[in-house]
Amino acid sequence: MTAPTRGPGRYRWLICALLFFATTVNYFDRQILSLLKDMLEHELGWSNTQYGEVNAAFQGAYACGLLLFGALIDRVGAKVGYALSIGAWSVAAMSHTLAGSVSGFVNARVALGLGEGGNFPAAIKSVAAWFPRRERALATAIFNSGANVGAIVAPGVVPWLASTWGWRSTFVAAGVAGLVWLGFWLPVYSAPEDASRLSPAELAHIRSDAQDDAGRAARPTWFSLLGKRAAWSFIVGKFLTDPVWWFFLTWLPDFFQKTRGLDIKHGAVYLMSTYSIVTVLSIVGGWLPGRLVRRGVGISRARKISMFVFALLVVPVLGVTQVGAWSAVLLIGLAGAAHQAWSANLFTSVSDMFPRDAVGSVVGMGGMAGSLGGMLFPIYAGKLLDRFTAAGNVTGGYAVLFTICGSAYLVAFALNHLLAPRFEPAASA
Repeated sequence: MTAPTRGPGRYRWLICALLFFATTVNYFDRQILSLLKDMLEHELGWSNTQYGEVNAAFQGAYACGLLLFGALIDRVGAKVGYALSIGAWSVAAMSHTLAGSVSGFVNARVALGLGEGGNFPAAIKSVAAWFPRRERALATAIFNSGANVGAIVAPGVVPWLASTWGWRSTFVAAGVAGLVWLGFWLPVYSAPEDASRLSPAELAHIRSDAQDDAGRAARPTWFSLLGKRAAWSFIVGKFLTDPVWWFFLTWLPDFFQKTRGLDIKHGAVYLMSTYSIVTVLSIVGGWLPGRLVRRGVGISRARKISMFVFALLVVPVLGVTQVGAWSAVLLIGLAGAAHQAWSANLFTSVSDMFPRDAVGSVVGMGGMAGSLGGMLFPIYAGKLLDRFTAAGNVTGGYAVLFTICGSAYLVAFALNHLLAPRFEPAASA
């Protein structure tokens, strides 16, 4: 007997929900180390510079993982590629329990970074497979908001786990959560054409702009993709703005502790409030371009307008060191939401410009560039903060770093627009 069909859109939004939960687990994993920084600082005696180097090791491995998984996922598909990625990063998360030195954490973070490299290439490829162009920004914004939810959950859960069962229990919990997700992903996900519960009308809706991929017989190579300005518009955008988000994830607990005197327990409410603001406001990143399209604006122009607005909304974070703790929460929350909204549209621009069989590779290359930027920035931040701390002015160090963060998006928008004046199929650009 044939399985009953689901209601309009129900199946593809179920896929989106799975992507959301995977991204939540992904960012919960990443947030753990920053929340344990002070505890591990006493146990291991690491400096800000060493802490920055540990995070840089993760970013370097993550860059390689993005590139490798991007190509792998284009070859084997999102289902298998995502399963391999989350299985690897779950085991790597639990491997942190074996670390007892700075070098041990470097090894564990490298393993985690390599495994996590598959998350965004697989998620973006899944969205490209299951959603028509006009819905992709919203779907991307929804699953990408899992990054914020993971950052909200972590400050509430990690301190409690660490104080109750020790810091190693936090990494075990992260690994188990990933393996549980894997148990749902494998039986649920398939290509739309293979989903028996999908109605013909729903499949037709998903494939309503399939003509964008028509006439492309061969899968593009890395070399051919790198020859396109459209690919570089994404790569440059990721290189300049991903480090800002990594900076928020890596250094915010330390920022509140060193400039506001808030330890891991007392600072949790500020971190959770910050990422709650990010979660709520970042959904606008998917809603705004769709709203503009419904008002008659073309998809490319709507996305450009939205990205420029989001770039402007990051600028106020320049003043974060000059205000009180709750005002800082509001400014960082606004900047973080603008980043996630910007990121959702930047990711979606890849499926606007490239065929589905190239999406994973382009996302992987851009993600690698973003991670390389994210690898360099923590090293710079750690050295800068050590220097300012030695001079008794840690707030001044953070003022420099937030100035860089607040300026990055307008520069990225200008270069992105120069390289891709319109988000349209690359072959006709």
